[in-house]
Amino acid sequence: MTSQRVVQLVRLGRMQYGITLNIQNSLVQRHLETNEQSALGKSNELLQQLKLKNEHDEILDKLILVEHEPVYTIGKRTKEYTLEERQRLEALGADFYKTNRGGLITYLVPGQLVAYPILNLANYKPSIKWYMDSLTDAIINTCRQFNIEASSSSDVGVWVGNNKICAMGVHASVHASRFITMHGIALNCNTDMTWFEHIVPCGLVGKGVTSISQELNQNVTIDDAEGPFLKSFSDFFKCEIVEI
Repeated sequence: MTSQRVVQLVRLGRMQYGITLNIQNSLVQRHLETNEQSALGKSNELLQQLKLKNEHDEILDKLILVEHEPVYTIGKRTKEYTLEERQRLEALGADFYKTNRGGLITYLVPGQLVAYPILNLANYKPSIKWYMDSLTDAIINTCRQFNIEASSSSDVGVWVGNNKICAMGVHASVHASRFITMHGIALNCNTDMTWFEHIVPCGLVGKGVTSISQELNQNVTIDDAEGPFLKSFSDFFKCEIVEI
């Protein structure tokens, strides 16, 4: 595929949410041309591995793929989540994080394909609406590769009927003409759905959750979904995805 847009694929395997959040923040800062690196310890070592031979050769746009240990995350709207609620969820054996993304509470768990695009939208289209629409279309097309008829709705995310198959929540750091994205999507592949019973996912009362495996009544892994997702992402963002 010939394209002037090149995105570096970063596979992190299974990793705790906090480490990945630090990596995202540091990559955003690098985009904003600062020397700050907020990630420490293990995440700092991983950041060094993402560099090429020199800073001038580095591909700043990244697509992080990761599978998280159990964690509940909330966005900027935190009024509904008291200390007692946080302690209740942590007692279940999951981590809990407050973030700067949009949306309400969601759950990240093994069996989800989690993708965090770190993109400068000035190289695409400097519009958060366009970005969300493109992400949504990429997920819908991914589901279509499995003969699943998914769609968008007035509620954020990708849906199969009344059940959410992919959660979405993003944030963009705006600096001059640059819109640098972080956070992203969590596509349910062969997820243990029982963990969602402890919350109202994304704060949507009366809505359910589903997965690719549940829709097909067969086990579909993250590895099975990765190829269709990467192809869809490349097509809708009109970019070349490279792994270094």
